[in-house]
Amino acid sequence: MFGLGKKASHREVTAPELQAMLAAGAVTLVDVREPNEFAAEHIAGAVNLPLSAFDPSALQGAIGKTVVLQCAGGKRSGMALDKCVTAKAAIDTHLGGGLAAWKAAGLPTVR
Repeated sequence: MFGLGKKASHREVTAPELQAMLAAGAVTLVDVREPNEFAAEHIAGAVNLPLSAFDPSALQGAIGKTVVLQCAGGKRSGMALDKCVTAKAAIDTHLGGGLAAWKAAGLPTVR
Protein backbone atom coordinates (compact mmCIF):
# COMPACT_ATOMS: atom_id res chain seq x y z
CA MET A 1 0.00 0.00 0.00
CA PHE A 2 2.79 2.42 0.88
CA GLY A 3 4.52 4.23 -1.94
CA LEU A 4 2.18 3.01 -4.65
CA GLY A 5 1.66 5.57 -7.35
CA LYS A 6 4.95 7.39 -6.66
CA LYS A 7 6.44 8.90 -9.79
CA ALA A 8 9.26 11.34 -10.43
CA SER A 9 6.69 14.12 -10.83
CA HIS A 10 5.24 13.35 -7.38
CA ARG A 11 6.71 15.03 -4.34
CA GLU A 12 6.05 13.30 -1.03
CA VAL A 13 5.93 14.83 2.40
CA THR A 14 6.12 12.81 5.59
CA ALA A 15 3.48 12.88 8.29
CA PRO A 16 5.65 15.04 10.61
CA GLU A 17 6.38 17.45 7.74
CA LEU A 18 2.68 17.73 6.97
CA GLN A 19 1.87 18.27 10.64
CA ALA A 20 4.32 21.20 10.74
CA MET A 21 2.88 22.65 7.53
CA LEU A 22 -0.66 22.43 8.91
CA ALA A 23 0.41 24.06 12.19
CA ALA A 24 1.99 26.92 10.23
CA GLY A 25 -1.14 27.39 8.11
CA ALA A 26 0.98 26.87 4.99
CA VAL A 27 -0.99 24.04 3.42
CA THR A 28 -4.35 23.13 1.99
CA LEU A 29 -4.81 19.42 2.69
CA VAL A 30 -7.10 17.62 0.25
CA ASP A 31 -8.35 14.15 1.15
CA VAL A 32 -9.19 12.31 -2.08
CA ARG A 33 -10.94 9.37 -0.40
CA GLU A 34 -14.67 8.90 -0.83
CA PRO A 35 -17.08 10.85 1.43
CA ASN A 36 -17.94 7.85 3.61
CA GLU A 37 -14.23 7.21 4.30
CA PHE A 38 -13.66 10.89 5.06
CA ALA A 39 -16.68 10.98 7.41
CA ALA A 40 -15.41 7.93 9.30
CA GLU A 41 -11.95 9.41 9.95
CA HIS A 42 -9.81 12.21 8.58
CA ILE A 43 -7.00 14.61 9.41
CA ALA A 44 -8.24 17.81 11.06
CA GLY A 45 -8.38 20.68 8.57
CA ALA A 46 -8.59 18.46 5.49
CA VAL A 47 -11.15 19.12 2.78
CA ASN A 48 -12.73 16.24 0.90
CA LEU A 49 -12.48 16.13 -2.89
CA PRO A 50 -12.98 12.45 -3.83
CA LEU A 51 -10.87 10.95 -6.59
CA SER A 52 -14.07 9.78 -8.30
CA ALA A 53 -14.95 13.44 -8.95
CA PHE A 54 -11.47 14.98 -8.68
CA ASP A 55 -10.96 18.13 -10.73
CA PRO A 56 -7.70 20.04 -10.18
CA SER A 57 -9.39 23.30 -11.19
CA ALA A 58 -11.51 23.05 -8.03
CA LEU A 59 -8.34 23.87 -6.07
CA GLN A 60 -7.81 27.33 -7.61
CA GLY A 61 -8.73 28.97 -4.28
CA ALA A 62 -5.66 27.52 -2.59
CA ILE A 63 -3.33 30.13 -4.09
CA GLY A 64 -0.51 31.07 -1.74
CA LYS A 65 -0.51 27.70 0.01
CA THR A 66 1.00 24.36 -0.86
CA VAL A 67 -1.70 21.87 -1.80
CA VAL A 68 -1.05 18.41 -0.40
CA LEU A 69 -3.19 15.49 -1.49
CA GLN A 70 -3.84 12.56 0.81
CA CYS A 71 -5.68 9.24 0.75
CA ALA A 72 -5.55 6.03 2.79
CA GLY A 73 -2.14 4.77 1.67
CA GLY A 74 -0.82 6.87 -1.20
CA LYS A 75 -2.21 5.19 -4.32
CA ARG A 76 -5.29 7.37 -4.90
CA SER A 77 -3.45 10.59 -4.07
CA GLY A 78 -0.84 9.53 -6.65
CA MET A 79 -3.61 9.01 -9.19
CA ALA A 80 -4.98 12.46 -8.36
CA LEU A 81 -1.49 13.91 -8.89
CA ASP A 82 -1.47 12.30 -12.33
CA LYS A 83 -4.70 14.18 -13.08
CA CYS A 84 -3.00 17.39 -11.92
CA VAL A 85 -0.09 16.77 -14.31
CA THR A 86 -2.50 16.17 -17.20
CA ALA A 87 -4.39 19.38 -16.33
CA LYS A 88 -1.10 21.28 -15.99
CA ALA A 89 -2.05 22.22 -12.44
CA ALA A 90 0.73 23.33 -10.11
CA ILE A 91 -0.03 20.55 -7.62
CA ASP A 92 2.69 17.95 -7.18
CA THR A 93 2.69 16.93 -3.52
CA HIS A 94 1.06 14.19 -1.50
CA LEU A 95 1.37 12.59 1.92
CA GLY A 96 3.63 9.57 1.54
CA GLY A 97 1.81 6.56 2.97
CA GLY A 98 -1.41 8.52 3.37
CA LEU A 99 -3.61 8.35 6.45
CA ALA A 100 -1.95 5.08 7.46
CA ALA A 101 1.43 6.83 7.76
CA TRP A 102 -0.18 9.72 9.65
CA LYS A 103 -1.65 7.32 12.21
CA ALA A 104 1.56 5.25 12.37
CA ALA A 105 3.37 8.45 13.37
CA GLY A 106 0.96 8.73 16.32
CA LEU A 107 -0.78 11.82 14.95
CA PRO A 108 -4.44 12.51 15.74
CA THR A 109 -7.45 12.12 13.48
CA VAL A 110 -11.02 13.34 13.63
CA ARG A 111 -13.67 10.63 13.94
